[in-house]
Amino acid sequence: MKALNLLIIALLLYSCDNASTQENTSPNNIIEKEDISIVNELETDNIINEEGKSIETRFNPPKGFERSNAEPQSFGYYLRNLPLKPHGTTVKTYDGYEKQNNDIYEAVVDMDVGDKDLQQCADAIMRLRAEYLFKQEEYNKIHFNFTNGFRVDYEKWRAGNRINVNGNKTNWVHKTRTDTSYSSFRNYMDWIFMYAGSLSLSRELKHIDKDNMQIGDIFIHGGSPGHAVIIVDMAINNETGEKLFMIAQSYMPAQDIQVLMNNQVDEISPWYSIYFDNTLYTPEWNFYQNELMRF
Repeated sequence: MKALNLLIIALLLYSCDNASTQENTSPNNIIEKEDISIVNELETDNIINEEGKSIETRFNPPKGFERSNAEPQSFGYYLRNLPLKPHGTTVKTYDGYEKQNNDIYEAVVDMDVGDKDLQQCADAIMRLRAEYLFKQEEYNKIHFNFTNGFRVDYEKWRAGNRINVNGNKTNWVHKTRTDTSYSSFRNYMDWIFMYAGSLSLSRELKHIDKDNMQIGDIFIHGGSPGHAVIIVDMAINNETGEKLFMIAQSYMPAQDIQVLMNNQVDEISPWYSIYFDNTLYTPEWNFYQNELMRF
């Protein structure tokens, strides 16, 4: 019961709850466009390939741009090659309800969201990072902190240890035999989703200047409410140095990860230019430049 109470408190305080009340949400009343010098003049008719089955094959860079380099074993390569559901697929929440596409998302990532209201905004980013590391068998690099600061290493979980929560006190208890299965890994991630969120994740990351942006970087506002989006692809104009990026999110309630539209410069959607002013406007949240961070 104590663990349940803590869960309820954690979800109320540190998830994307009440995100619709935050000051920067939904820029429908914003007239000012991004300060873009080049992209408005590009040929952008062939950005979306409806038959593409991954981020890389679904979305072409605008003319004059080419995708930035991503080594085959890198996190950036993993994100760029995330599988997508068929073009036109509607986002679904954990309980099967459809999230209508009111100029929010351009594509839906083909990854389960679970059957509980757990994998929300920052949770989806932790899921992507952990899935990548699991695939690379870099198990020692899979670790996240609970909101109370308790570090949860996957290797300890993998060795049969489980987490005991007593109020705000947390500790490991050896409970079972070593379990290296994927289903056990998913159970581990559910515990992360329950007791971590945008606030705890923001404390683990380091700030990055937007000029040094890479695939896998995160715009994150940690708090109550809080939100986070992850950069899943980038392109560059080698003549001018201008960079474009693409972002994905989950939201609340827990729902499919989705590639976001760019409603400020819809000619290049879902690409965004790095030449934005202090505020990055996304369909359901706005971020400041200094909220760009990296694992």
